[in-house]
Amino acid sequence: MSTGKINVAVENIFPLIKKFLYSDHEIFLRELISNATDATTKLMHLSSLGEIKGDLGNLQIEVKIDKKGKKLHIIDSGIGMTHEEVQKYINEVAFSGAEEFLEKYKDSAKDSGIIGHFGLGFYSAFMVAKKVEIITKSHSNKPAAHWTCDGSPEYTLEKSDKQSRGTEIILHIDKDSKEFLEDARVGELLQKYNKFMPIPIKFGTKEETLPLPDGAEKDAKPDKITVDNIVNNPDPAWTKKPSELKEEDYKSFYRELYPMQFEEPLFNIHLNVDYPFNLTGILYFPKINNDINIQKDRIQLYQNQVFVTDNVEGIVPEFLTLLRGVIDSPDIPLNVSRSYLQADGAVKKISNYITRKVADKLNSLFKKDRKGFEEKWNDIKVVIEYGMLSEDKFYDKADNFALYPTTDGEYFTFDELKENIKDQQTDKDDKLVILYASEVDSQHSYIKQAKDKGYKVLLLDSPIIGHLIQKMEGSKDKISFARVDGDTLENLIKKDETVISKISDKEKEKLKPIIEDVVKEGGYTVQLEPLDSKSLPFVLTQPEFMRRMKEMQQTGGGGMMGNMPDMYNLVVNTNHELVSQILNTKTKKKKESLIQQALDLAKLSQNLLKGEALTQFIQRSVDLIK
Repeated sequence: MSTGKINVAVENIFPLIKKFLYSDHEIFLRELISNATDATTKLMHLSSLGEIKGDLGNLQIEVKIDKKGKKLHIIDSGIGMTHEEVQKYINEVAFSGAEEFLEKYKDSAKDSGIIGHFGLGFYSAFMVAKKVEIITKSHSNKPAAHWTCDGSPEYTLEKSDKQSRGTEIILHIDKDSKEFLEDARVGELLQKYNKFMPIPIKFGTKEETLPLPDGAEKDAKPDKITVDNIVNNPDPAWTKKPSELKEEDYKSFYRELYPMQFEEPLFNIHLNVDYPFNLTGILYFPKINNDINIQKDRIQLYQNQVFVTDNVEGIVPEFLTLLRGVIDSPDIPLNVSRSYLQADGAVKKISNYITRKVADKLNSLFKKDRKGFEEKWNDIKVVIEYGMLSEDKFYDKADNFALYPTTDGEYFTFDELKENIKDQQTDKDDKLVILYASEVDSQHSYIKQAKDKGYKVLLLDSPIIGHLIQKMEGSKDKISFARVDGDTLENLIKKDETVISKISDKEKEKLKPIIEDVVKEGGYTVQLEPLDSKSLPFVLTQPEFMRRMKEMQQTGGGGMMGNMPDMYNLVVNTNHELVSQILNTKTKKKKESLIQQALDLAKLSQNLLKGEALTQFIQRSVDLIK
């Protein structure tokens, strides 16, 4: 038996480990099982090199709870350690056996899936245990060793009578951490962190019902057997080649990742690259509604099948955090707790690769089945528009597959759209004006007016469309977007159309101040214009720039303009019979009543007439009918 002091570089290391090594104390189980996985993986690697002969036996990791003894056991049948190796790897904090192994076998072990890097994972046990034991026997024929430490720098190391190869870690759980003696809590952690570890993990047993043999009697009861309860899937879909998987395999894995998600994903993207970095994974496009704030943090990051985090910001471009799935890469640099990214150029390369891969997949789907792509557009447009807004490289590629639907259910790429409207939707500066609606029902009268003139009206209703429009106008020549209920529609000119006002300029000068006096409380800018006779007598429009700035403010933009009020132009249609009637009405009271009625009709068409004003409008309408 020997005694000694653990070689650490600072005093009182254990209180620091207990409080600060990991942000979540529950991480200890992940780290200990990762160590057990490494020990098993090393054994398999040495066996593949012929350095270990014979059958390796049942290679699995077992987690056991001893409630009476208040102990938690993590047991493996991996490579094990000698007395000297315990002294070297355990008693010298931050000396990583995994790194030494990788260095020794660097040519053959780089793809072996060994996890550990920092040599600190084992000491996470002291965050929840008042005493920790290691009973271990090396794959060599050397005697087993028994190490014990009570959370101080003092330890004991002696021989053990353990006969089987492998390592058993025994945690004497502290009274403050008794939750880790509960089956449900430990099972929850195994599902969270170790669900896809590459070595089978046993946690208790379960009963299975055997199928009845052919020809069994009608009332025969099937036999039940007790089997190991393996809680993980060591061979998840992302570790396989795309050629090995069918569509149902992808859907099945999605259900495994998200058992409470009942809707099937729309499609998936399989990531598989080994140069200049190693990255595997599967990303799924779910049906995404227009609320971009509640969808994030559904992609899981793994490192050699060990769960790290579901906060993948910095690795996955922000717009793709709306997707779901798994990314696994040993090349993503992490800090000691594997919880946060460190600054590294490889991360940017990985992010760029994922962006390119997603863009290529979308382009392929569009070319292969355009009709099917159009049918999915409303469910995926937010991701694509978000990507166009935030990633310039994606923006360039998206020109090939981004769609612009019209209110009539047509779908155009941007080039197709320009071709369809180039001869009739230009303003006085010969700039192409793209009309769009954000909501069909509330803007119906404006859409109809535009369509009656032969204009195409897009339906652009995502929450970030105002920001994207700004970017497109800045990057494409001689185009502008205008909402159909904005102040742009009547500035469009058709080459063969001239609209003449039925009211003279002198009559306009007489009418305008009368209208301004009645509507002054609304703060409207009054314009008298010769519109189509079928249009409303009064039309409310919003200045395109001001309305767009206000929309962008609501979704995180707009600069330092403050909380801008709503502003409207009141366009008076000088070709409407009611406007002529207002002009010719003799009594002031009736004239004002007609003006107010026409204004309320305009407000009603914009869903702006509510409360007391709506009640007054209804009563006035009844009086006018009488």
